[in-house]
Amino acid sequence: MKIIVIGAGIIGMSTAWRLLQDGHEVTVLDSASSTGQGSSFANGAQLSYSYVAPLADPSVWRQLPKLLTDPASPVQFRPGADYFQYRWLLSFLAACNQRQAYETIERLGDLASRSRQLLHESEDLRTAEFNWSQTGKLVVYSAEPGLAAARRQADHQIASGTDKRALTTDECLTLEPALASIAHRLVGGLFSPGDETADALLLCRELERLITSPDKPATMLYDTRVERIRREGRKIAGLETSRGKMEADLYVLAAGVQSRALGRTAGINLPIYPIKGYSLSVPIASSAAAPSVSVTDIARKVVLARLGSTLRLAGAADLVGTDLKIDTRRTGQLIADAKADFPAAANWDDAVLWAGLRPATPTGQPIIGECGIDNLRLNVGHGALGFTLALGSADQLARDI
Repeated sequence: MKIIVIGAGIIGMSTAWRLLQDGHEVTVLDSASSTGQGSSFANGAQLSYSYVAPLADPSVWRQLPKLLTDPASPVQFRPGADYFQYRWLLSFLAACNQRQAYETIERLGDLASRSRQLLHESEDLRTAEFNWSQTGKLVVYSAEPGLAAARRQADHQIASGTDKRALTTDECLTLEPALASIAHRLVGGLFSPGDETADALLLCRELERLITSPDKPATMLYDTRVERIRREGRKIAGLETSRGKMEADLYVLAAGVQSRALGRTAGINLPIYPIKGYSLSVPIASSAAAPSVSVTDIARKVVLARLGSTLRLAGAADLVGTDLKIDTRRTGQLIADAKADFPAAANWDDAVLWAGLRPATPTGQPIIGECGIDNLRLNVGHGALGFTLALGSADQLARDI
């Protein structure tokens, strides 16, 4: 079958790789000049298979006043004239209940497990070069109520077979000695030994290498803007692009935050809103002072990951539309916190700053598969977990074709 995949980020590239395995003729389109130039470029680098809690969580209600009013809050909301922004927020708040959170965790956990299995079983991926590290993930807490709530949620996952372990502060320090610099504010943590870190951009490039090397390679068309998905009844008749009209037997929309606008051209109203995040990438100055284990600091709402000789720190969740400008107030806070917490780990003044847009649904669940149009499939709305869920999502989509 001739298939066009719209989007060359980690979701689109994983989809193309998986479809090619089934013998399809695949073409990948992207408006950028190379792969991984959107949300995959410098994300948090965590393959968080066992920690898939959605942003829509019951604790949001308790934190809401601070989230909306505190200028130092990790979540920022800038009201605008976009009606969809308010509608999305209302749907998000409606999803902030325990039943929905557990349902989302179950579904995301299944996708994450499938992703991990595919990565570990594929010789091509295991031997690819993308700074893959299997050191586990440690989530540290600075408040007892937060740790207690996390343990309750972890118990729900453990009952389903997830390997997640509660650690005391001393056990956290034994596992990751670099945390000694923040030991004074830690009350404990949760460790997931099966979680990993990697560079999403490098994996995008490796996937491109893999899918363009077989006897019948995929076709990569960059600098190709899809202007309209032309629908006729229950079918897509073709794509109107900056290169002209393109046709295929089947189309897969995997264009991240651009998917909502493209979907509307085909009469699909996707509940995807861009949540802006930031990252810092800086050369490691002291190996002993920089965490080797992937760390999530709940108090700071940041993640840290070691990618070879680079330390990646990522955080913030801003609902400010599609503005990709670097907010120096936000990145300045990230740098100040990094200096305070891990002063000797890196020369933080030399950090390379980046901003990206996470394509989020209100519940945190991605939209994968059929959409009411016979020859169009969706692989969109993965939020902050796109890297973790990419391979599993691609496999689910491919199995349903």
